[in-house]
Amino acid sequence: MKDGEIQSVQGSSGVYTIKRIGEVYSCSCPAWKNQSLALNARTCKHLRRYLTDEHESARIGGSLTMRAPKTKEGGKVQAVPPALLLANKWTPDIDPTGWWMSEKLDGVRAWWNGKEFISRLGNKFDPPAWFTKSMGTQQLDGELWMGRKMFQKAISVVRSQGLDKEWKAVKYLVFDIPDMKAPFEKRYEAMLTLKLPEHCTIVPQIKCAGVEQLKESLKAYELLGAEGLMLRKPCSMYEGRRSSTLLKVKTFYDAEAVITGFVAGKGRHEGRLGAYECKMANGKTFSCGTGLSDKDRNSPLKVGTKITYRCVELTDDGIPRFPVYVGEAIDK
Repeated sequence: MKDGEIQSVQGSSGVYTIKRIGEVYSCSCPAWKNQSLALNARTCKHLRRYLTDEHESARIGGSLTMRAPKTKEGGKVQAVPPALLLANKWTPDIDPTGWWMSEKLDGVRAWWNGKEFISRLGNKFDPPAWFTKSMGTQQLDGELWMGRKMFQKAISVVRSQGLDKEWKAVKYLVFDIPDMKAPFEKRYEAMLTLKLPEHCTIVPQIKCAGVEQLKESLKAYELLGAEGLMLRKPCSMYEGRRSSTLLKVKTFYDAEAVITGFVAGKGRHEGRLGAYECKMANGKTFSCGTGLSDKDRNSPLKVGTKITYRCVELTDDGIPRFPVYVGEAIDK
């Protein structure tokens, strides 16, 4: 398979989607999704049948008769999510004057616990030894980042194993010290004194002068390809939960929804997917077709899959106005 290629394969319980992103070959079947291995170390019978057993044996070892790695039901310890500070959405009724402003990073959230990197859901990352060698023992909160609009590539690298060369393009951008009991300003001063390796950087913080500066900065960053901005309340403490002391600022509203059905395509899309029927967390339903590529329409995701969508705003009824499909929801 070529990088970015997507194919549909027939399984015993339905049609599954297999695809390749970088060094990661994935399948939408439960056997592939429920494995606790790194993404590029997983396989399943559908991948083995399509790519050939010889290809997969050379790539990760084993054979078509091997069982999928056991999940927690088989006795493995379930991952425990770390208590990280999570953001709420900024609204115009909140005065940002005096708040600390920084770029909203399009990377993979990662907690350095002093020994290893842990994802937001509690899974361990497996970077090369050189990446963690000089990190030190201070707990840090940040993101593994490869650049603006590089989230999918970053996901494929940091959730895989043995990609030493690819990790050289990854940086760890630090924005907080979780275990320091002090106001944000003191934590930021402490961050700036840390002796970290070259691939680690402290995220710059700028004091916001008001709404106009916030809007101007948001526009400037988005023109550069940034996802948006973050606001940190002055003198705020680190809280291991979602908090109003941390706000994300974006031109577009984005959220997640679950696919409940399909709308048949019309015109040039006749005979393939036209739009997904989706349900929001609040139970509201809507259709989402804008943003789907030809590959998406030819190989639709399964009912029950969680997707990320984006829209300018919500209607008075709480339904997305002009929703745009972003992609399958991924742990970030």
